[in-house]
Amino acid sequence: MKKVLGIIGSKRTSGNCELMAKEISRQITEPHQLTLLRLPDFNIGYCTGCYRCLIKNKGCVLNDDLSTVLEAIADTDALIVSVPTYFLAAHSCLKSLIDRGISFYQMADRLWGKPAVGVGVAGIEGKEGSTLLDIERFFATILAKNRVSKIVYGALPGEVMTNKRNKLMAVELAQSLFGEDKENEGFCCPLCGGRTFRFLEQNQVRCMLCSDAGTMRISAGQLVVEIEPDSHQLLASEGQALKHRDWLLSMVKQFREQKDSLNAVAAEYEDGTVWIKPER
Repeated sequence: MKKVLGIIGSKRTSGNCELMAKEISRQITEPHQLTLLRLPDFNIGYCTGCYRCLIKNKGCVLNDDLSTVLEAIADTDALIVSVPTYFLAAHSCLKSLIDRGISFYQMADRLWGKPAVGVGVAGIEGKEGSTLLDIERFFATILAKNRVSKIVYGALPGEVMTNKRNKLMAVELAQSLFGEDKENEGFCCPLCGGRTFRFLEQNQVRCMLCSDAGTMRISAGQLVVEIEPDSHQLLASEGQALKHRDWLLSMVKQFREQKDSLNAVAAEYEDGTVWIKPER
């Protein structure tokens, strides 16, 4: 029997995100056991950029819940992520976990390519902002395979299940989770499948998921993007992800070699600037 982990990005019990995850699970025909994890309930601290998780390969030095969450992700066969939209973006719990991404490399062999589907819930149609991109970025960072991610709409608790279109969306997500891989369709980045772009000068564009750049053109009345992979890929393959890990380690070595001169630069800015501190 397959193990499916549902990551809920909302504090609300029995809210739209939780219901969508459970509905997707109900529509999965593959025998499976669903386990839920409410991500905002876990203490995920801020990365300090010390790189010790890479250097010592013993996990993060911060004493928080990261290892529990990572082990749950690594120990499952597939993922369902369901998050709400807060002010035109996905709940910040996703970004908090993404920012600890350096720690994921020590488990790359257990994380890479895990099938995943995502659903973002927005209260007003068209006002989801970057939520879909945030979900796609989350899957890329945890080294999972994004089968498909969608946005559904519903503001009141339980409202998503009163919309037939949302239930049909749950069926599509369920069928995709253990289904066959599909080629990227429609207007998307040919490298990563991302569908969000930054339009630069003239006909230049940059994919906001893989961050590679290229050009756009009109062909037969359709907008076409042509993206070229640059020399430093992050997450396009397991090998490239590990290559980025090695690059990070090389930066640690460079810092050690240049530590004195770099510290001298920083010392020039120790000027007694006033800081506002939190009240304890």
